[in-house]
Amino acid sequence: MRLTKILAAGAAGAMLLTGCSAGGGGGDSAAASGVLTIANVAGQTWTCGFNPFNPAVNYLSFGFVYEPLIYINALKNNAETPMLAGSYEWAPDKKSITFAVRDGVKWSDGEPMTAADVAFTFNLLKANPGLDINALWDSILTDVSASGNAVTMRFSAPADPYFYYFAGQTPIIAQHVWGTGEAAQDPVKYQDAQPIGTGPYKVDPCSANNIVYTANESYWQPGLPKVKKINYPAYTDNNPANLDLASGKDQWGGQFIPGIDKLYISRDKENHHYWFPPTTNVALYFNMKHPNTADVAVRRALAFAIDREAVSKVGEGGYQPAANQTGVVLPTFQQWYDSDAANAAGYKVDRAKAADLLAGAGYSPAHPLELSVITISGYTDWDASLAEIKQQLQPLGVHLTIDDLAGQTFQDRLAKGDFDLAYYSQVGGAGPYYELRQILHSANSAPLGQDAASNYERYENPAIDKALDSFAGADEATQHQLLNTVQQAMLTDVPVIPTTENVNWYQYDTSDFTGWPTEADPYALPAPYQIPDNEQVVLHLAPKN
Repeated sequence: MRLTKILAAGAAGAMLLTGCSAGGGGGDSAAASGVLTIANVAGQTWTCGFNPFNPAVNYLSFGFVYEPLIYINALKNNAETPMLAGSYEWAPDKKSITFAVRDGVKWSDGEPMTAADVAFTFNLLKANPGLDINALWDSILTDVSASGNAVTMRFSAPADPYFYYFAGQTPIIAQHVWGTGEAAQDPVKYQDAQPIGTGPYKVDPCSANNIVYTANESYWQPGLPKVKKINYPAYTDNNPANLDLASGKDQWGGQFIPGIDKLYISRDKENHHYWFPPTTNVALYFNMKHPNTADVAVRRALAFAIDREAVSKVGEGGYQPAANQTGVVLPTFQQWYDSDAANAAGYKVDRAKAADLLAGAGYSPAHPLELSVITISGYTDWDASLAEIKQQLQPLGVHLTIDDLAGQTFQDRLAKGDFDLAYYSQVGGAGPYYELRQILHSANSAPLGQDAASNYERYENPAIDKALDSFAGADEATQHQLLNTVQQAMLTDVPVIPTTENVNWYQYDTSDFTGWPTEADPYALPAPYQIPDNEQVVLHLAPKN
């Protein structure tokens, strides 16, 4: 999978193989009986934690168990589907918004969900910044209150572009669960082993090797979900997951399959399908607080040295296109791309220029630059991509050590800034503003040793913060100018190097289930790790039998 792509990536589940076949989903007979099985690699076994504000595990609960106020579909120009909020109304100046919270919704333990729960959720993020992974309170929110079935949010500036975050990317939690006991003592570290949500599923049970999701019989949408049980096996490597998809043991995939037409499609040409819409980037993140990688000459040298087309071909089989240094995914978000600035910066492969920049920073084959890069164990495509990058950098005197880590360990080191370089992909998906804001806004950063929300490289630039903050209240023409300013920072400062355009990895089997999203019917981003789009997928699915 691609977490956060923990988040592919690229916005990624893990099985300890002990003498048995990977998968654990029950095979064809399980699918025929209406049990859906997911193949998605996270590089570790399950910890059975489901805290929806923990980026290392939230893809296991946000969508399946917890729900947002509004679902926002990035593939359909941010089309909206009301979820826990039946409707909303903006103030004329867009500095406040009032949501009408849906009546008749129950938590999975039978308690009613109310507007007070919604207000509690957002105020808990204010009291515990470690939960506020979208930095809403640092950026825009000033007050959230409930009255009757209405929740009113107030903002420090026009907040239209932040709607994606507070309405669509914030899981709503229960005050009677999170306001007492262990959860209240330390909600940031709370494991949430038995999550209580409003979503279509409950966790019942979870083990290190498999999560079982069973239908929430009190779910507020009558007749849904039609898929009554989901198995989510833990996989530590792409290969066994790919074999289980090809054999039909698993029906919903979310990872790289080399030679997919031969390995997967040819096994069942009628029922095996895939679709890979590009939405974000896979990138090398520099640690801006480490001396070597804090040097912009080093960062620019690597940007000129890396052959992104080769990384795409060797690492991703060409399924993920080569990225560009602006960070704008093409052609998905072509209208935002500053081609003039990109052409002027000239980030084509230029090893001579890279050597000159490294020499100016004091490095050469005689005086090599030693760097390490962390990545997620089991992501075979990322391993191949990094091996190609390592080979490309070696003649320039850049010695790259690749450090494969279990998913949870990777996420912890990434968040705390314990790396020289990190290979990673943001979840993003709604447009370049959102991905670049996650990467570059200082509100998403933190001192080394403390958890950053998404600015893992610790980039700080007041001018870029201002441009990102001003985006909300600007007209469209000014928004383009502001995003051009942000792209220029990517070109000049090189805080990250986008290598390939991260697609939503998605394989699906129509043998036993109908209703899958397709390129012709893109009702949601289709990868099983994409939150909360995964809920929309399971709500559309139905067993053929």
